[in-house]
Amino acid sequence: MRSRRPFLSLRGTSAALLLAALAACETPTSPAPPSTPPQARPENGPRTAAPAPEAPPAPSQRSAELASYYARLERDLVGQGLLRTDGGGPDTPFTDTQLARDFEQIALAEEYARGAGLRPSDGSLGRIKRWDKPVRVSAEFGASVDRDQQQRDAGTLSRFVTRLAQVTDHPISMTRSAPNFHVLFLSEDDRDGVTDRMRELVPDIDPASLSVLRNLPREIHCLVLAFSDEPGGYSYGKAVALIRAEHPELLMKSCIHEEVAQGLGLANDSPRARPSIFNDDDEFALLTRHDEMLLQILYDPRLRAGMTADEARPIVQDIATELVGERVAAGPGWASDRGN
Repeated sequence: MRSRRPFLSLRGTSAALLLAALAACETPTSPAPPSTPPQARPENGPRTAAPAPEAPPAPSQRSAELASYYARLERDLVGQGLLRTDGGGPDTPFTDTQLARDFEQIALAEEYARGAGLRPSDGSLGRIKRWDKPVRVSAEFGASVDRDQQQRDAGTLSRFVTRLAQVTDHPISMTRSAPNFHVLFLSEDDRDGVTDRMRELVPDIDPASLSVLRNLPREIHCLVLAFSDEPGGYSYGKAVALIRAEHPELLMKSCIHEEVAQGLGLANDSPRARPSIFNDDDEFALLTRHDEMLLQILYDPRLRAGMTADEARPIVQDIATELVGERVAAGPGWASDRGN
């Protein structure tokens, strides 16, 4: 059997990888299953309260230090005017030509060589990569993640998935049944079992991908691995995103937005893309109007998975012109009122 070599995307400026023994979160509000089978209440006896769900243990020193570090990082970035949530404005205009150029670099180039772990790609343009089948998203949480955080983060993910379905006009939904896009929220204290869990999710995962998960550098704090349906193919069939549970609220939202959107096929970053989360400068925390247009281009029926850059380029330019027109697009206020 040939191993599956994924397309890898990630977000940086962090500490160590969070590996996990995972507990599935079926819905944001579903009660935890009881630890023992329910017992019949005596016919005339007093009604007793159901036992409270067992709280996770206190975080280790390492996990607590990471949470403190990320809280400081978020404050510092916001204080520098970064992690913007306004989606851009008059200071970030872009034209249809710029949009088409950004699409080419973000959707067709690859950040890392396919199947080679964290080895950077040579920067050459590849082919269109996207989902043709429905995307069924699930949230899973490490055992150390408390229930309040599970509900908050699952809710953020669910709202963002709804937004992506509207933007792309592609079937994307949260599900409890047969998910194919797994978003794993993991703390440092959930280290054990990640390779076993990955083999459960992707039985034929390649060794280089497992090595990435075991030995991720400190500066990477969330990532996504997207796998094609067929070895060497370009139509996605499965994706797994890993997100640190220690992140404060805005960094958590930022990871959810970037990794899930990248897992749909916008796998690269570009220093020229603005306003965009697909830029490593951390100026924008959340998906912008520019980024929504990139997704609209990617899932336009005139494109197909596996198209070369030369095949896609004139179509992409036509779509970009339709979306932006001849005018300069400023796109004010998008993320401020669509921040989930």
